Amino acid sequence: MKLYVGNLSFETSEADLQDIFEQFGTVREIRVIHDRETGRSRGFAFVTMGNEAEGRAAIATLHGKQFGGRTITVNEARPKEERLRRPVSQSRR
Repeated sequence: MKLYVGNLSFETSEADLQDIFEQFGTVREIRVIHDRETGRSRGFAFVTMGNEAEGRAAIATLHGKQFGGRTITVNEARPKEERLRRPVSQSRR
């Protein structure tokens, strides 16, 4: 089960998330999302748990709790929406 974890401190690392989520079961993957231009954390991550029961337990316990000085959001990740790509003009006058 893939979880969205939001309102993270910009200093939160994948190791920090591993520590808090592994108490609920197997953590298959953690991705802290970074800004493409600056490389700085965008304040959210995705955590994939071993199964739905582990994911639900993590949501029930961690959603709305303090972590790294902030109240975090933990819920089931939604599928990525396809974004329409705008055509790029060849000439810019």
